[in-house]
Amino acid sequence: MKEIQDVKMKILQYILEATSSIENDIKDNTLLFDEGLFDSMGLLFLIDFIRDEFKVETKDDELVVENFSSINSIAAFILNKLELKEPKKMIIIHK
Repeated sequence: MKEIQDVKMKILQYILEATSSIENDIKDNTLLFDEGLFDSMGLLFLIDFIRDEFKVETKDDELVVENFSSINSIAAFILNKLELKEPKKMIIIHK
């Protein structure tokens, strides 16, 4: 599974490229939409980035502010989706 810091770094790099922002201006908890870094079109491009970079599909009912408001929330969303995709290991106990 991906490390959270790696995921956050990739998200930050994407935001910096997509918005021409300065790295010092964006923290893990910066509210991306409230700060005007993203709008609805920016969200669509972000969803494409998440799909391409992390192989994570976003369902319509997951398009809520809580999942995409900050780097922290985006990383948590991605890691949660990746965790759900990993097959669960079965432990068989023989008696």
